[in-house]
Amino acid sequence: MWEVTKRLRQADISVPFIPLFFGGQAMIWLTWPWGTAGSVGAFAATVVVCMIWRLLSQGLGSQPENYLRDVAITVFVAAWIPLFASFGALLVYPDNGAEQVFCLMLGVTFSDIGGYAAGVLFGKHPMAPAISPKKSWEGLAGSLVVGTTASTLAVTFLLGHHPFVGIALGVMLVITGTLGDLVESQVKRDLGIKDMGTLLPGHGGIMDRLDSLLPSAVATWIVLTLFI
Repeated sequence: MWEVTKRLRQADISVPFIPLFFGGQAMIWLTWPWGTAGSVGAFAATVVVCMIWRLLSQGLGSQPENYLRDVAITVFVAAWIPLFASFGALLVYPDNGAEQVFCLMLGVTFSDIGGYAAGVLFGKHPMAPAISPKKSWEGLAGSLVVGTTASTLAVTFLLGHHPFVGIALGVMLVITGTLGDLVESQVKRDLGIKDMGTLLPGHGGIMDRLDSLLPSAVATWIVLTLFI
């Protein structure tokens, strides 16, 4: 959260860090007693507080300046990071929570491995050259094969579900992981930066590692909770 809001402030976009931080904590921790209702309720409350915070920060007697832009970006950040992360927390609570989280991590990791290997070996057709030049359709195919295989094996043998559930999860993780990476790449291009942070030398910041994992947590919760 801090990395993203810092980059936004550097681009002269006013995003209120304090209500975002505490609201984000509430989205995650309120899943413990109230599940999705706690997360969604905290998200709605965070949006309202941020709208008021941004309004008061410019002064009620001042001419509005980029209010709609700043609030829209704030809502995007609140959903993108803490709301999506709260679905990862929701995966932990059932008796097989550790196995569910492992299926998420395994699917995303092997999807990345398959995509990278296929892209390096066979990548000739760029997927989105203006956003992420290194991504190719061949890499996406590699992600589908390797990621779906890993997810199917994990869901079948760790969770005891039908292989079709694993296939569905694998496909969803490839889609959400790829889109998550493209979304962060687009945000960075809009801001004119290469990495979100410098905390991990050679790898950028924390968000550069979580870009595919956050939306994939939502996909995993949907597949393993709503379709079983």
